[in-house]
Amino acid sequence: MNSMKSVLEKQRDFFATNTTKSIEFRIEQLHALKKYLIEHEQEIIQTLYVDLHKPPFESFTAEFYLIIQEINLALKKISCWSRPHRVPTPLTHFPASSYSAPEPYGVVLIIAPWNYPFQLTLIPLIGAIAAGNCALLKPSEFAPQTAQFLAQMAQNIFAPEYISVVEGDASTAQELISHRFDYIFFTGSTRVGTSVMLAAAQHLTPLTLELGGKSPTIVHEDASIQQAAKKIAWGKFLNAGQNCIAPDYVLVHSSVKQLLIEELKQSIEMLYGKNPHASESYGRIVNMKHFDRLHALLKDGDIISGGSSEASDRFIEPTLIDNIKPESALLHEEIFGPILPIISYESLDEAFSFIKEKPKPLALYIFSNSKKVCAHILQELSSGTACINDTVLQGSSCHLPLTGVGLSGFGSYHGKKSFDTFSHYRSLLYSNRFTIIFRYPPYRQLHTRIMQFLRWWL
Repeated sequence: MNSMKSVLEKQRDFFATNTTKSIEFRIEQLHALKKYLIEHEQEIIQTLYVDLHKPPFESFTAEFYLIIQEINLALKKISCWSRPHRVPTPLTHFPASSYSAPEPYGVVLIIAPWNYPFQLTLIPLIGAIAAGNCALLKPSEFAPQTAQFLAQMAQNIFAPEYISVVEGDASTAQELISHRFDYIFFTGSTRVGTSVMLAAAQHLTPLTLELGGKSPTIVHEDASIQQAAKKIAWGKFLNAGQNCIAPDYVLVHSSVKQLLIEELKQSIEMLYGKNPHASESYGRIVNMKHFDRLHALLKDGDIISGGSSEASDRFIEPTLIDNIKPESALLHEEIFGPILPIISYESLDEAFSFIKEKPKPLALYIFSNSKKVCAHILQELSSGTACINDTVLQGSSCHLPLTGVGLSGFGSYHGKKSFDTFSHYRSLLYSNRFTIIFRYPPYRQLHTRIMQFLRWWL
């Protein structure tokens, strides 16, 4: 506790020097981070393989490349983002001028999960650096090799009073959030997010919560089923289903359900072969706790494809499941693994009712060739993000904010939104040395006429 307190005090002292507010300093730090990551690309990929059996291509495209992309955008735009932006000034304030000016919060805490342990730690950090903050990072203990790499990286690049990494388990995270930070950024489960929010409330600390939920996929009867199946299988079983925006379950029109199931089976075989256990393109479950949870869920319905597992390797085969028990967690909790429930519907209203019984999801996926149908679904259902005729891609663009709604979280980040998240936008009004005397008492007939004039503009 004392060591954490000491680090925080040193970061507060360093922030008070205003060093981090220099645009040149921020750019220098981002360049140093980019250089280090590029030099250690292969080590990063190997680290992710050890922690999650993540295929090198997935490690590069879904982690490393996204981080570099975010750094490049921040380097290109940081000067523009950091400038005060002029806004309109009301007539009653004449001859003043008005601005909205970003300033850093101060010392921020970033708590990251284990499923994408590099990008979900470093993309928020990029925003924090670009906005001019000091930061304390808490990577997940469930990806220990990555946590060690991040700690070593911070020591090699940054002064500890600027950026520090704290390793440890859930008790360490609890200690951290008991301290006062100027901003907290948390990515993880809704359950833990609730605890973080309660702790933040003790200090009235603003925060962003990037959580999860049951992200539905609607396959309309007019969809291109073959393409839908391939994209759903890819998005669902990427990282062995351990993705907060993965399709959690499929709602498919009854007239095309069997066709979709057959196409999904073929797509899974095309992606991972007849024996996914032997595939170098398929990941593993992060630890035995999550393996046991997922393995138990396999009993909650009829397995129509897959279903095999190997505890010693934390392997669970890509699995399609039907006829789910009504009380099953498959229907009520985020699955976060390679199990895909298939549920049929007769009308869109029936599908809407099923989805609306649950909290608002982080992602919504729609497969239909009708713009009218897509628009109707988007109007009826709320979600943090949405993707039409594809899956997951909306979460990997630095130009599209990743955000939740309701129990799937609040706040947003990626690109400019990361900068905004870690910035307080201060309202500035510059008044002229000359003032319009009519604003002062005592109020006379002139003021009545001024009221009439202003009312005319309403």
